Amino acid sequence: MPEPKRTVRIVTNDEALFATTRGAVAALEGWEIAEPQSVEELLAKKPTPGDVILLDAWLRTENVYESCRRLTGKTRCRTFIVIDSRNGFAEEIASFCGATGTLQRPLSGERLRAVLGDATQEKRELVAEQRGAGLSEHALPERLLRDLVGERSHRLIDALTDPETGLYNYDYLAYKLDEEFKRARRFEQPLSCVMLGFEGQVEEDVLARLSSIFLSASRDTDVLGRFDLSSFLFLLPNTGPDGAGVMARRIREAAEAENLRDLVDDHLAIAVGISTCPHPAVKRREDLFARARAAFLSAQREGGVVIHST
Repeated sequence: MPEPKRTVRIVTNDEALFATTRGAVAALEGWEIAEPQSVEELLAKKPTPGDVILLDAWLRTENVYESCRRLTGKTRCRTFIVIDSRNGFAEEIASFCGATGTLQRPLSGERLRAVLGDATQEKRELVAEQRGAGLSEHALPERLLRDLVGERSHRLIDALTDPETGLYNYDYLAYKLDEEFKRARRFEQPLSCVMLGFEGQVEEDVLARLSSIFLSASRDTDVLGRFDLSSFLFLLPNTGPDGAGVMARRIREAAEAENLRDLVDDHLAIAVGISTCPHPAVKRREDLFARARAAFLSAQREGGVVIHST
């Protein structure tokens, strides 16, 4: 009796990527393609063990790495993130988030065939391990868990985050600024860059309280990071100047309510600078950052206000 077809499940908004994948899958015996609109839809349909999941790194509706982490342990499928070839951090970040690996766009038929061939072998090994160890239907073999979680998780998360605040660090912010700017340009969506901070120095508990305020005022898709000792940089995808202003005011009001103080017991005045693209003066990611930085410095000179770049 022939084996049932396995499925490549690709979550993408890119018609060209879907067309390339569909063509490659059509040439392979025993495979078919499905296009769930989101990770939620993918999980609701319960992928069959042995299927392959492809997540487009340029998803408009969700952060692909967070989506990948949500899949970890909930499917017995190999999951790949389709990335831009210039994304040097993607392999390690994908590994940390539970992906089997990455595939570079444009996705060639040869590359996809190699992945699907590996998936066929993976399914056979998985079935053999389950039979040999008497595992339950929902258990994962230790080897596959090791592949999903990876052995570099702690090293990688330490490399990405600021130890005092738990927010992203400067190096990762630089990478995300490049990624989010390209995404905004490609899909013609707004992107706001918010720089905020204070003058002086503060205790670690004040930094922790500020971080909590930032996280409470943000969405899951926002990128929050520490720029230097006393300033922070936020990237707000699909957010124009009005939305960025609402977030900034919410943060300043919450900080005021906390009555935060610096090391010499002076009131902590939060200054905020905001820039947004698309804008005629923003041609490169450096322009977006420079305009937010200039607005932030102006806000500091005025004693801690919110200033939008013009």
